[in-house]
Amino acid sequence: MDRRDQSPGTGDRATGRPTAPEGLFGHGWAATDTAPRPVPGAAWAAKRRAAVSARFPGERVVVPSGGLKVRSNDFDYAFRPHSAFVHLTAEQGTGAVPDSVLVFEPTGAGHEVTLFVRPRSPRDPGAGSTELHRDPRHGEFWVGRRRTLAETADALGIATDHRDRVEAALGTRVPTRVVRGQDPLVDSLVPPSAAADEELPAFLSELRLVKDAWEIEQLDSAVRHTVAGFHDVAGELSHAMRARRGERWIEGTFNRRARLEGHGLGFETIAAAGAHACALHWTRNDGPVRDGDLLLLDAGVEADSFYTGDVTRTLPVGGRFSDVQRRVYDLVFAAQSAGIAALRPGAPYGAFHDAATRVITEGLDAWGLRPDGRHLPHGPALYRRYTVCGTGHMLGLDCHDCAAARDETYADGVLEAGHVLTVEPGLYFQPDDLTVPEELRGIGVRIEDDFVVTADGARCLSSGLPRDADGIEAWMSATRG
Repeated sequence: MDRRDQSPGTGDRATGRPTAPEGLFGHGWAATDTAPRPVPGAAWAAKRRAAVSARFPGERVVVPSGGLKVRSNDFDYAFRPHSAFVHLTAEQGTGAVPDSVLVFEPTGAGHEVTLFVRPRSPRDPGAGSTELHRDPRHGEFWVGRRRTLAETADALGIATDHRDRVEAALGTRVPTRVVRGQDPLVDSLVPPSAAADEELPAFLSELRLVKDAWEIEQLDSAVRHTVAGFHDVAGELSHAMRARRGERWIEGTFNRRARLEGHGLGFETIAAAGAHACALHWTRNDGPVRDGDLLLLDAGVEADSFYTGDVTRTLPVGGRFSDVQRRVYDLVFAAQSAGIAALRPGAPYGAFHDAATRVITEGLDAWGLRPDGRHLPHGPALYRRYTVCGTGHMLGLDCHDCAAARDETYADGVLEAGHVLTVEPGLYFQPDDLTVPEELRGIGVRIEDDFVVTADGARCLSSGLPRDADGIEAWMSATRG
């Protein structure tokens, strides 16, 4: 890809070629405007915007989409909008435009909401713009067609204006709250306020805690595609075992499914074979996949709507668990089953973690493990050396969703119908840990499934994969290539 011809008024510095003659691109184009249908979820997003308006009467609220981030020199990472922006617009992957800004302008009756967005590259020579063919970040010849302002308004059900006019829109003196750190221009136009800038992200996170029916459909779809990716991996394990970097083969196999069925990955795929499974977020994925080892695969497909799945399975590469591997796996499975049984509306959010941890604590104690010698009473804190992290998290537009919510509404709150969360206990015995028997060292096991809390319990979204050791072995025998 040649990006050298990108500065208006200059020639190609490498070859000295002159720029295109003035007016060459300003004529001869067919009319291609469309009348798009409303994007799926637009009506639900309107209800969320109404909740924001009701929460902050008389105040301006500004939610930027964020912009492009440089990967190296003049190449950018793929654009992914801020989750609060997605939640309030229902924008889809192919339509998302960098540097968009959603503004709630207070009126007597509530708010007028306007989306300031970069429209389709102008083709009218009178517009005086060379963006169409000269701008490698935004020009249509470089990155493809964007919607016109009218098309965006029709698709999202939101009034639109040109991104260039956002500065004027924020110039009047009105109490203003901003999602900061996403748009340098917006941040510079609105003086910071610690209280306002903390309360808005918290409210927007808490607005996502209980998923509506449309969101649950999106999560159902994302998890279904995630499960399909696990089936793909099981079918290609023999290829991975022959590859020098078999973990990368696993990663690529799953990632192909993510791009085929959705926007991409909800997070970087963890394909951890052998002792690499003891690193909770192993994403180097540069190791071999060997017969006799375990493979811990933690991965999620992000749907076109940006909602993501998050599933983990620990698989015996050769198709069968060894006795010691099965012993560890069965304890983690029992812990997960106890955590799942604790999911119900009205239960403390931490109940599933406590239930899972209790099973692990009792199991490790029965094995006679003493990570500190005999100086401390046995309990969950003592065995944190082998479990390290919590047992789950909210799931939605972010893999670790609703992270800015206040403790009283999340970690210290209670489960409600419509909460979507993971249950994912694990045991990780580091390869150099002298507090465990040698046979355990280098074994890492995690089992993770996604659940939506219902009126009388919880429904597993990832039930298309087996959980128990016997089921894993039978599935692999039927599926693996």
